[in-house]
Amino acid sequence: MLILGGARSGKSLLALALAERRWRCPVYVATAEILDREMAARVRRHRRARGSRWRSVEEPLEIARLIRRGVPHADGILVDCLTLWLSNVLLKEGRRACARRRKELVASLRQARQDVILVANEVGLGVVPEHELGRTFRDLAGELNQAVAAQADTVLFVAAGLPLALKGRWPE
Repeated sequence: MLILGGARSGKSLLALALAERRWRCPVYVATAEILDREMAARVRRHRRARGSRWRSVEEPLEIARLIRRGVPHADGILVDCLTLWLSNVLLKEGRRACARRRKELVASLRQARQDVILVANEVGLGVVPEHELGRTFRDLAGELNQAVAAQADTVLFVAAGLPLALKGRWPE
C-alpha cells in the first residue's frame, strides 16, 4: 500500500491507524536522520505518539534490503517516508544512484515477506522549484511515486486529513 499526500496532510496518521488495525506487531521504519535539534524533537514526538506497541528501525538508505529480508517477529512494515529516503539517496549517493535504488525498492516490494505500507509526499502539485536541485528532486520523487504506485495493490491520496482511494479498494 502507498499513501501519498502533501506536508501535514494526515498521510502518516492514516498509515499508523491502518497499520495498527491490521497488525499486532508493527515495525516503523524511519528514513529521517536526526541532524539538528528540531528534528530530534520531532522524532521524540513521533515515537511517543506511536506508543510501546511499535518497534522502530532507523534506516536512511537500505529500505529495499530491509523489506526484502523482512523484520523478525513483525507482521507488517510501515516505511515513513519514501520522500526523505529519496533525499538521502540523492544527497549521499548522487542522482545516478536514484534510478538504481528505485528499481531495488520496487523489486523488494515484489519479494516482501511481510505486508508493507509506504508513505510518500506528493511534491509535484506546487510551483516549479527555483533551483536545479529542487527541480531534480521533484522529478525524481514523481518517478519514484509512479513506480511504487504501479507496484502497490492500493494507493491512497490524503489531503486535509481526508483519504481518497486512487487504486485498489479502501483498506478494511
